[in-house]
Amino acid sequence: MYMQQTKIFLGADHAGFRLKEEIKKYLDNIGYKYEDLGAYTDKTPCDYPETALNLAKKVAKSNGKGILMCGTGTGEAIVANKVKGIKAANCFNEYTAKMSREHNNSNVLCIGARVIDAGNAKKIAKAWLETEFSKEPRHRRRVKQIENIEKTLCK
Repeated sequence: MYMQQTKIFLGADHAGFRLKEEIKKYLDNIGYKYEDLGAYTDKTPCDYPETALNLAKKVAKSNGKGILMCGTGTGEAIVANKVKGIKAANCFNEYTAKMSREHNNSNVLCIGARVIDAGNAKKIAKAWLETEFSKEPRHRRRVKQIENIEKTLCK
């Protein structure tokens, strides 16, 4: 699988720290390389916008992929989507993860550590990592429209 050669950027705030550690173990087991961008503890509160912005910039610059974890996944998705070139999706099951890749070509997966248990988070990550963007013209056309909106609004 070509994706396993792609390094995955991981980021979390204090609420997502433990889930991030579980996802790291999972990625190790299935052969993905990753870079951990923090948080490095759940003992000290940290602000999710800093982590999400850092990860999103790295993903955009490298044309890579990232996984963010915070309490609900929502805040980090909002922040990540402010970065040009990022399509962050807050996914809550395998289907939404798969569709975010297949139909929307998402490059950042956001998972809510307070609403998704580690077992389901691993399934979500697996579905997201294993799904490629569709070759269907309708999906490519729609993603191109998103990119054109971004070009127009984010100058």
